[in-house]
Amino acid sequence: MARNSLDVTCPVARTLDIVGARWTLLIIRDLLPGTMRFQDLQERLPRMAPNVLSDRLKILEEHGLVSREFYSDHPPRAAYTLTDPGRELGVIVLALGRWGLRHLGGKLNPGLQHDECFRHLQQASEALIRRPVQRVKSGGKSTAKGARDARN
Repeated sequence: MARNSLDVTCPVARTLDIVGARWTLLIIRDLLPGTMRFQDLQERLPRMAPNVLSDRLKILEEHGLVSREFYSDHPPRAAYTLTDPGRELGVIVLALGRWGLRHLGGKLNPGLQHDECFRHLQQASEALIRRPVQRVKSGGKSTAKGARDARN
């Protein structure tokens, strides 16, 4: 249970306890296309302090949303990949992006930052198309068959 949870009885609040901190959903956005090294994430999020990036990645790893694999021992260097539950958050990231384009389009900086954001969203969207998120029952079994049965 989160120490300072917004509301321990609400799934939205509990989710925000994990992914609601500044930068977290941008990390998820950038990991949707595939594995990235810490340095790659730093380059894609240049205004994010390295200690904040490290903290956010640790929280995501603790909650099973990101997996970490070391590719160098000296100095220790790691690459990060979204787990299946982490990839499920891609739907939320894309929904936020679409909402932003629809409702904030005229207020967004039309320069490089907007183009870069659009490119990130496009990569995330393509990643979800290539490898769609599988809905899972709470028991861990895929609901794809159950969804087909319900339609028939």
